[in-house]
Amino acid sequence: MADRQQKDPLHGVTLEMMLTQLVEHHGWEKMGQIIDIRCFNNDPSIKSSLQFLRKTPWARTKVEELYVKYRRNVLKKPKRNSED
Repeated sequence: MADRQQKDPLHGVTLEMMLTQLVEHHGWEKMGQIIDIRCFNNDPSIKSSLQFLRKTPWARTKVEELYVKYRRNVLKKPKRNSED
C-alpha cells in the first residue's frame, strides 16, 4: 500500500494546494485559457473555484491532470546552484 501511495502523484495533495500552486505558476488568465470554465475566467478566486471543482468531476479531473503535468515539469528541471 505504501508503494502505491509513493506512485500516486496526488497522494497527500489537497485540491486547494493544487489550485493554489497552479494559479501561482500560470495565473488566472492562463488557467482560464487552459481549462475554459467560468470560475477561472470571471471574477476568479480560490474559494469559488474550489466550490465549483468539488461539485464538477470533469473539471476537477482536468485540474488534477494539469497539476500532474506541472509537477512533472517542475521535477524535471535541474536545480540551479545558488552560486551561479
